[in-house]
Amino acid sequence: MPGEREPVIALSGATASLGSRPVLRGVDLTVSRGEVVALLGANGSGKSTAVRAAVGQVPLTGGSVELFGTPLRRYRDWARVGYVPQRTTAASGVPATVREVVSAGRLARTKLGWPGRADRAAVHRSLELVGMADRAKDSVNALSGGQHQRVLIARALAGEPELLIMDEPMAGVDLASQEVLAGALREQVAAGVTVLLVLHELGALEPLIDRAVVLRDGCVVHDGAPPEAVGQHALPGHDHVHPHAAHDAEPIRTGLLT
Repeated sequence: MPGEREPVIALSGATASLGSRPVLRGVDLTVSRGEVVALLGANGSGKSTAVRAAVGQVPLTGGSVELFGTPLRRYRDWARVGYVPQRTTAASGVPATVREVVSAGRLARTKLGWPGRADRAAVHRSLELVGMADRAKDSVNALSGGQHQRVLIARALAGEPELLIMDEPMAGVDLASQEVLAGALREQVAAGVTVLLVLHELGALEPLIDRAVVLRDGCVVHDGAPPEAVGQHALPGHDHVHPHAAHDAEPIRTGLLT
């Protein structure tokens, strides 16, 4: 059908640096409507930088980015995009309740106006999807690491995005939370949401993945069917935090972009 394979994300010849260190070295990455794409690679390969460049958090030094066919510099329709950054301990310092943090995911739709019934319903539904509805009134400071990750994902889902970008959604998350998050993602995929996932390994998400893009030293070295082995032997160093990971991680914030 026409439009089914419309590019939703398009990085072309993307180059970027963190300080003086080149991180992306001419990355071409296209994610089409309805696809679920995994971005794989060892730590320091440029995975997080690539997705942060796609949402405008890392400026490119060369190449281009388009979202839904619009150059990033002119893109304004952020209600269509849900972004789940890497979880960090910085999230634990947010003086807010779970519901307040998740409600921030509606800001792109409410335009800072008073939330209506549809907004409240979307927030409640996203909390239910990640199994956190019973903690809605609790402070985020009282949550475990896995629960923090559920809140980050619920915040993105609350905006009812057409495109969901998730950076290491399973990292440091307990098995129970992994199962809940995989279930929530399956529901989004079934609804036709386009998904780009940064992963160290496919794990429980493997059945959902249509295509894998593997980065090495800021370059695409594979783009196609998921590799048969994407564990420690295929992607050495993936289970350790890279020294530059602090540049790639983001705390819970009150909106998609700041």
